[in-house]
Amino acid sequence: MSPSSFQIIYNGDYMKINNVKIFENLSDEEVFKVACKKNRVNINDVEEWHIAKKSVDARDKSNVHFSYSFDVFLKGEKREPPKDLLLFENKKEIEEPIVVIGAGPAGLFCTYALAYNGYKPIMLEQGASIDERVKDVEDFINNRKLNTRSNIQFGEGGAGTFSDGKLTTNVNSELNRVVLETFVKFGAPEEILYTTKAHIGTDNLRKVIKNMREEILRLGGIVKFNSKVSNIKFSEEKVEAVILENGTEIKASHVVLAIGHSARDTFKMLYENHVKLEPKPFSVGVRVEHKQSFINKSQYGNSKLVLPPAEYKLVYHGEDGRSLYTFCMCPGGYVMASSSEEGTIVTNGMSYYKRDGENANSALLVSITPDDYMKDDNPLNGMYFQKELEEKAFKMAGSSYNAPSQRMGDYLNSDEKNVTSSEKVEPTYKPSVTYCSLQELFPDYINKTMKDGIKYFATKLRGFDDSNAILTAVESRSSSPVRVARDDNMVSNFKGLYPCGEGAGYAGGIMSSSIDGIRVAKAIVTKM
Repeated sequence: MSPSSFQIIYNGDYMKINNVKIFENLSDEEVFKVACKKNRVNINDVEEWHIAKKSVDARDKSNVHFSYSFDVFLKGEKREPPKDLLLFENKKEIEEPIVVIGAGPAGLFCTYALAYNGYKPIMLEQGASIDERVKDVEDFINNRKLNTRSNIQFGEGGAGTFSDGKLTTNVNSELNRVVLETFVKFGAPEEILYTTKAHIGTDNLRKVIKNMREEILRLGGIVKFNSKVSNIKFSEEKVEAVILENGTEIKASHVVLAIGHSARDTFKMLYENHVKLEPKPFSVGVRVEHKQSFINKSQYGNSKLVLPPAEYKLVYHGEDGRSLYTFCMCPGGYVMASSSEEGTIVTNGMSYYKRDGENANSALLVSITPDDYMKDDNPLNGMYFQKELEEKAFKMAGSSYNAPSQRMGDYLNSDEKNVTSSEKVEPTYKPSVTYCSLQELFPDYINKTMKDGIKYFATKLRGFDDSNAILTAVESRSSSPVRVARDDNMVSNFKGLYPCGEGAGYAGGIMSSSIDGIRVAKAIVTKM
């Protein structure tokens, strides 16, 4: 079939060809040639072209197709160089080094932006560098030896390093493109610039992170691993220094808190220092696994196109106002052991760039509000709520770092507490799973929303409630249970302290965290 329904738009110094529908397996170059021919664009007049958008349209299972848009630059046309949004204007001099606590996406991009603008930031990370961290993670999943400082939650790159590396966000910002282009600059595949559901994959993300760190060092920044901040010194309502666990004191008038959503010791330290914290909504639940071939069939039908592994995104709103939603869906992925504290079980999802694993997995998350967990006025109550579930999951599965798991059919059958293994779907969680009743893990209101939501999802994605699908608990770290308050200038109630990213409650995922890191860097160095 040929592409149809083109739309050409002249946008200043270049031309856009939109709505290019493709119903056969063609290379990107072949698609562009067809698009030019159908639109009577002489390909010899083209100096440069780029894919602006590429997606799979599977709304009609009998008519699945690719949809393209192109940016086309013709020879001889004037082209304005793009503005460097990472180079800040109206900068001020800062004598003391700016300290960034945390090397996740927010901390990494904040540090990189500062170094890019000529400052000499110090980035402190309690965990290990990426190569050491990978070894520590492998030691945990293979030998059950948990390093509480270096694991899937802590270390260079943050929790997102061991994920699918999704690069989607609801944040509408011109910095979206800056983040994507930075990833490409440091080794990510160029297709993340135009695919509608871009992902970088954990394997590519690890390389990109190392390359960014090397550039920070080249620009004069300092990166210190295995450097846990144990305290922050304040004087007269402003930051004076950070103190490391080994007693080292680093004087600083500007400190960025890019601490991640699992930095529980740091949250406690901030609370004790009277930094303003607020409880916030978050979610808890399980990881669900289906065969990826089943998800492909459900989403694509019998299409003969060579298509990427299929994804899904589902939301259920209960009558009581509580919701169930899928989160961080990982096609061809793995359920990962993501604990950061001894005696707890935490799960997360991960995919490599090719997404070629046998199973698809996704978090199934039930919304939790402060009304569910606030026992008193302590803003850390949500954190303790999470930990109680994680400890209960650990004990249920035998106190061995096995994760509690259950067949979908057994979980949905409230009248029986069967704990049989699945005949079709093999759980990917390592070290291993223990089959038990997840009904006994969660409060009744979570079980009710989860079960009602799963049945509703089956009306949107046929077979989602297949009895042989696997549920593995507990997914408890999808977002921070705490918000570190900040004003419009991104400063906390102490001058010079800048809460930043997902852990501080201002982002959710790699993209929004990276954007927040850049925004905080700009807020620090720009004259007001």
